[in-house]
Amino acid sequence: MRLTPAERRANPAHMLDLRPVGYVIGLLVAVLGAAMVLPMMIDIAEGRAHWPVFLQSALFTVLAGGLIAVACSNGVKEGLTIQQTFILTTGVWVALPLFGAIPFVLGATEARFVDAFFEAMSGLTTTGSTVFTGLETLPKGLLLWRGILQWLGGIGIIVVAMVFLPELRVGGMQIFKSEAFDTMGKILPRATQIASQISSIYLGLTMACALCYLALGLDAFDATVHALTTVSTGGFANYDASFGTFSGPPEYVASLFMILAALPFVRYVQMINGHTEPLWRDSQVRVFLITLMIIVLAIAIALTQIFPKDAETAFREALFNVTSIMTGTGYSSADYMQWGPLLISLFFFIGLIGGCAGSTTCSIKIFRYQLLFASIRLQLRKIRSPNGVFIVRYEKRAVDEEVLSSVMSFFMFFVLTLGLLAVALSLTGLDFITSLSGAATALSNVGPGLGDEIGPAGNFAGLNDTAKWLLSLGMLLGRLELLAVYAMLTLSFWRD
Repeated sequence: MRLTPAERRANPAHMLDLRPVGYVIGLLVAVLGAAMVLPMMIDIAEGRAHWPVFLQSALFTVLAGGLIAVACSNGVKEGLTIQQTFILTTGVWVALPLFGAIPFVLGATEARFVDAFFEAMSGLTTTGSTVFTGLETLPKGLLLWRGILQWLGGIGIIVVAMVFLPELRVGGMQIFKSEAFDTMGKILPRATQIASQISSIYLGLTMACALCYLALGLDAFDATVHALTTVSTGGFANYDASFGTFSGPPEYVASLFMILAALPFVRYVQMINGHTEPLWRDSQVRVFLITLMIIVLAIAIALTQIFPKDAETAFREALFNVTSIMTGTGYSSADYMQWGPLLISLFFFIGLIGGCAGSTTCSIKIFRYQLLFASIRLQLRKIRSPNGVFIVRYEKRAVDEEVLSSVMSFFMFFVLTLGLLAVALSLTGLDFITSLSGAATALSNVGPGLGDEIGPAGNFAGLNDTAKWLLSLGMLLGRLELLAVYAMLTLSFWRD
């Protein structure tokens, strides 16, 4: 039964209590501030006078986060309500970019707040779009900070995808609730347990990636930063040419680890516990790998026909760039805007695919396409046999109507949001290609768009401020699967 405002005031137990939300956000902000010590140490070791920027930023961020946590500590409970969980999920991805932007404002970039916030949001959502040029000249501390933001965002979204989104019944993610972990009523404790289990896997992949880069000739700093942004499928690079600086064997290593990061991390948890079969039996893993290889081979063949490229170069460039865009990493090793209209258009749609649920990847994701096509097949069978009884199955389990409805709602909201965001961007003065591809790359958290300005050879620095704010909002919506944010915009959410 819904309570009236007077009844809520008379019974505080039924009023919205934001203290548990504030406590968690405060702790995470403090952790973000503590992470600023690492780039500070790099700047000290480099001998540049840039390190006080991170000292000041760290002190302010840790102090602010700590005060928020202390002020809200008296409201901490064992679990969170669904309403509190929605607010926490969105609030974290708003608060962290605000504080993560501070080093960009105070540092060598001397960025305006809109640019600093855009860069921090792009980092923490692992989008990879950047407004900074001359990356080679920036202090190493700032370059490392960009990598840290993406690495933290990557591990953060795994926890969100495995714990919070299934609990919130967002976008069909509830289909993974039973096989991931039962979190009902125990969201905070279970999130801590899950994070501890995947942290070693995530860290292990990052270290393995860095060692492989080192073995192929990257220096220790480049290997570390690019490992952070590869495993997080983030795409921030230390050079304006993105990954084109390391053309050759490193592209194969990057492709491998982008693929590994695109697989469900819950399967890795099962593997380290001695159960390897679920990974190979997972249908979304098989569909992801098959789809990826078909597209790579098709583009590689096209490149050998369009350009005088040898087979190895064509395959390597196709493998790296397709994997990067499909997983939402956003690296580029070649300017695929020069590959012709057909392949350019194909890259637009590749960015809307995504990887597996419960990975560091973004965009729509494979399992939703599987359920979409399964639902379409079901409807076609019903047309042919109106009296038949048909059931949609996923991983040999019957799929509830609620899950299908949630997936269909996600597709509808995705297309609607894409159209509205593209129109809004065009109203700021951007051309059609920039508006549409910018909206798509923000919602899909891919990184580069299409066109000369925001394509693989450009960046987002030249966009107007309104467009940058709109794209920042798009990154947030895309990273949190749209519905987690939209639910908070309804009156019923705040009445319940």
